[in-house]
Amino acid sequence: MTTHDDAPRVDHRSPDAEPAPAEERAAVPPARRRAPRRDELLAAAVDAARAGLAGLAAPDEVGEHVDVLVDDDRLLTHRFACRMPGYAGWLWYVTIARAPRAKQVTVCETGLMAGEGSLVAPPWVPYAERVNEEERERLKAVAEGRVPGAPAPEAAPDDAAQTAPEPAAADRG
Repeated sequence: MTTHDDAPRVDHRSPDAEPAPAEERAAVPPARRRAPRRDELLAAAVDAARAGLAGLAAPDEVGEHVDVLVDDDRLLTHRFACRMPGYAGWLWYVTIARAPRAKQVTVCETGLMAGEGSLVAPPWVPYAERVNEEERERLKAVAEGRVPGAPAPEAAPDDAAQTAPEPAAADRG
């Protein structure tokens, strides 16, 4: 049985028409008519998914099977608890797939991801937003060639405002 997705594509434009640019053809994906179906063969392949983590984690670092996420038709992600020290709440994931009418399961992707309540780094804040006023003053002093913490030099008086020095008392007389 051939489904609509498996049917060959036919171009109904006239033979004289120029082909559409690649950007135009690839810009609009076809609208999905239904939600992806859970593939029972892939959902039952917990052992194959666990075996997919063999090169990434030791067997004692992979905990119990947590759940299965349906990514697309014949594409599922199995998630396992992580037992590595320092990774409480993290999950191992294995994305598996199979070809239509095939019984062979293929491991597509493996990895470690943060789960609910896992310890993760705080959001990044640019340095300019993190620095406090004291640090700004210190950096300004360094940029001006001054010693940080030393008072700023007084502004030099204008030449017109300068007066000749008064003669010493010994010279007056």
